[in-house]
Amino acid sequence: MAKIGIIGGSGLYQIDGLKHIKETKVATPFGEPSDSYIAGNLEGVEVVFLPRHGRGHRILPTELNYRANIFGMKKLGVEQIISISAVGSFKEELKPLDIVLPDQFVDRTNQGRKTTFFGNGIAGHISFAEPVCMDLKDVIYNAGQDLGLAMHNKGTYLNIEGPAFSTKAESRLYKSWGMDIIGMTNMPEARLAREAEICYATVAFVTDYDCWHKEIVTIEMVIENLTKNVATAKNLVKKIVPGLAKAGRKCACKDALKYAIITDKKLIPARVKKDLDIIIGKYI
Repeated sequence: MAKIGIIGGSGLYQIDGLKHIKETKVATPFGEPSDSYIAGNLEGVEVVFLPRHGRGHRILPTELNYRANIFGMKKLGVEQIISISAVGSFKEELKPLDIVLPDQFVDRTNQGRKTTFFGNGIAGHISFAEPVCMDLKDVIYNAGQDLGLAMHNKGTYLNIEGPAFSTKAESRLYKSWGMDIIGMTNMPEARLAREAEICYATVAFVTDYDCWHKEIVTIEMVIENLTKNVATAKNLVKKIVPGLAKAGRKCACKDALKYAIITDKKLIPARVKKDLDIIIGKYI
């Protein structure tokens, strides 16, 4: 049975109910992940958990080693990743404490983040028109419906640079573009998960209305809603995991690199072949 990965965002630093817990440090060609990976059994399913910002929330969105985090998941045998994230909302109907399952992303980072495993002698171009795994997203949505949660099954996630929140002018601009939610971390994860042929979906917990809304956002408000969202997230994860284990993988994510690697196999440097073997090995 495939392992399920969970990346915990702001406020979510552990998963309740894990049994047979084993903490593992994973070495990667891209440096150190955010923290040790915590593996265990949840509702009879093997789960691997990683706190995105490290335990104690030590790492900024701009400082995250996204490649190491996703590579580590791949190395540990993870085939599906549930990304738990805190976001702001641009829509009145996407209220604080609601959950959004985005199906699209827009990148507004400055490109300083490493968002591909390719380079250094190998070129690859994945299809990314549908950036999340729709099968995985459907399982999450159905689990949320069963729990009676206020869940929205689509939306566009705007990924900003951070760590500062938006200015009012920026917030109003993004809203005018038709964006639904705003965060700082999920686009790089989604890209790298696709390159690693791992299914990926975001579970975005709304904490606030960014700063376009008449209701003034305060840090106190965000923290209060984060705390409430964490309890919901833990209950939702327990509900999702058994459903994923039963569903299996029938999506295209598992073959995302089948036609993506452009470089002549004979010209790929030996070191790159070795470093990326768990990702590209079956194709070269």
